[in-house]
Amino acid sequence: QVQLVESGGGLVQPGGSLRLSCAASGSIFSIYTMGWYRQAPGKQRELVASITRGGSTNYADSVKGRVTISTDNAKNTVYLQMNSLRPEDTAVYYCNADISNIPGVVINYWGQGTQVTVSS
Repeated sequence: QVQLVESGGGLVQPGGSLRLSCAASGSIFSIYTMGWYRQAPGKQRELVASITRGGSTNYADSVKGRVTISTDNAKNTVYLQMNSLRPEDTAVYYCNADISNIPGVVINYWGQGTQVTVSS
């Protein structure tokens, strides 16, 4: 079994920064794409950023220039550095990953979510 455990959420003032972390653990053969999604109250879950095993990144237009996604492959961890945070960034942030625990079988996993609140 594989688990994704997020950390780093919290309350921050507008213009502030946060770094989210997500560590994958368990029976892991290989990790492919990892990403962060968010869901604000009353809204659909949306992609914030993703990164492939090869290092290619993709960002939502709403966060481009303010957010950086990165990985530490040795630690099976993905990070989301968020700067210049705005009240509209307030949401539950979810880690997501495509992980193979046996060759040829890839399963999509979700973390439990971490709350990010941007407010003065």
